[in-house]
Amino acid sequence: MKVKSIYKKISIALLILCISIGGISFTQDYFEISKNLDIFNTLYRELNVSYVDETKPGQLMKTGIDAMLNSLDPYTIYYSENEIEDYRYLMTGEYGGIGATVFDNDGKILIDDPYEGFAAFKAGLRAGDQIVGVNGNNVVGKRTDEITVLLKGQAGTPVKLKVIKLGQSTPVELNIVKEEIKTPAVPYHGMLSDNQTGYILLTQFTEGCSNQVKDALVSLKGKGCKNIILDLRSNPGGLLTEAVNIVNLFVSKGVEVVFTKGKIAEWDKTYLSVNNPVDTLIPVVVMVDESSASASEIVSGALQDLDRAVIVGQRTYGKGLVQQTRDLIYNTKVKVTVAKYYIPSGRCVQALDYSHKDEDGRVEKVPDSLITAFKTRGGRIVYDGAGVVPDIKTIHEKIGMISIALYNKHHIFNYATKYYLAHKDIVPAKDYKLKEEEYQEFLSDIKGKNYSYKTKSEIEYEELKKQSVEEKYFDGFKNEIDALGKKIEEGKKEDLVVHKPAIVHLLEKEIVSRYYFQTGKIEYGLKTDPDIALALNLLKEENKVKTILSTKENPTKPFNVYKRF
Repeated sequence: MKVKSIYKKISIALLILCISIGGISFTQDYFEISKNLDIFNTLYRELNVSYVDETKPGQLMKTGIDAMLNSLDPYTIYYSENEIEDYRYLMTGEYGGIGATVFDNDGKILIDDPYEGFAAFKAGLRAGDQIVGVNGNNVVGKRTDEITVLLKGQAGTPVKLKVIKLGQSTPVELNIVKEEIKTPAVPYHGMLSDNQTGYILLTQFTEGCSNQVKDALVSLKGKGCKNIILDLRSNPGGLLTEAVNIVNLFVSKGVEVVFTKGKIAEWDKTYLSVNNPVDTLIPVVVMVDESSASASEIVSGALQDLDRAVIVGQRTYGKGLVQQTRDLIYNTKVKVTVAKYYIPSGRCVQALDYSHKDEDGRVEKVPDSLITAFKTRGGRIVYDGAGVVPDIKTIHEKIGMISIALYNKHHIFNYATKYYLAHKDIVPAKDYKLKEEEYQEFLSDIKGKNYSYKTKSEIEYEELKKQSVEEKYFDGFKNEIDALGKKIEEGKKEDLVVHKPAIVHLLEKEIVSRYYFQTGKIEYGLKTDPDIALALNLLKEENKVKTILSTKENPTKPFNVYKRF
């Protein structure tokens, strides 16, 4: 009877979830839902009672829930009680822990990146230090995920680490008290090389991030900046309200920034700029790329629609969906897609239609035939259905497979560790350059070590060879195929020369981080970033920005006429 009672509670919980998602406009057939919950209840009970091997009820349920939600879209997510800390970090940027990332390398757990000012950093832990014990338990040979769960936890709780410091062989014990770790949404802001342009890097849309952007903007204006670059590259998004507040920093009070529309009427909501702006006239460039998503697209898209900023970079991800988190029983949560959002021109940037999947469950991009043109406030043409298309598009040379292999196999990391032990200090991050003899030293270090990889040419070659055999063409041009394979192999031997600039860039960035940590990496990156250089050149010509943002087409037409659903 006890087992049946548990299953009944689970069924009721699932029914409550369905009803809570449906809200007051719950229109599903109640009998159909009730019938399927009964089926699920009896199936779940039979599996746990009758399956030949012992099952784990919690794991079985989690697998079923995840599969169910995955059939909808990738943004509707269930958080078990064990995952609540991860959820809190996504929303707030806060978690309990020691303040460092770790990774496993050849059976060793190494410190990767200690966060400045937090417990691990204050205890003297640095990149390359090896953790050999946690709370008296040997962790040599453990995986990263097995260790991170031990290093995270409630602030104020102690953890005892046994660590082999860089250049040492004897372990030392460190008693560290876990802290509330708050990773800043704006990890860096400062004046760029022209001494006229302020730069703000925003990495996440967590609670309060708009205040961090505001503080950075006010600080930069106090230093005399005449232009602003807001960098949203690789920013996956987050809280919609924070995006609205950031747009509000640059536009007047009472401007519509975004509106949402869902199945339930309560999600039809318009978000206006409600605060006094910081500066409505300063020239703004917003940097985006393929990983700029969600709230990043609200900020970049709204500022583009309002003709308030020039967007530079690559087409954004294309996530025009809004999620809401609901509390469930037993300290669990579900994040549900409840609406689509529309930026001021009336367009939605959602690139994939999850409501229409093919027979194999694949989701297709919105076809070109359904892409619709909209107009910005000044009459410029913009489009929906495929992310935010920048006003100035840039193309990045893709990183070579050899660079990826050297990084993933930790050869870049290991050389930086060796370098750090041999050099007490280096020049400032923005001025650092790896010497030719040091690059040659790196090549000597990796000689004979594993960094195997396959180039795209190799993969295509192997596929060609396989297809030619299957289709019985191989014998007819075997010599040509073999010759092609040899040429690819010979070309690969030159990868360390051909891809030297990219490899040197990775080495320099890793070495800089050992001395100047996260701030140093950002400052070094700004010096070598071609898109930042493009933005600086653009902002030097004030008329260039005005030209991009202006148009003679219907400049006074009411803005809301372009909305559509």
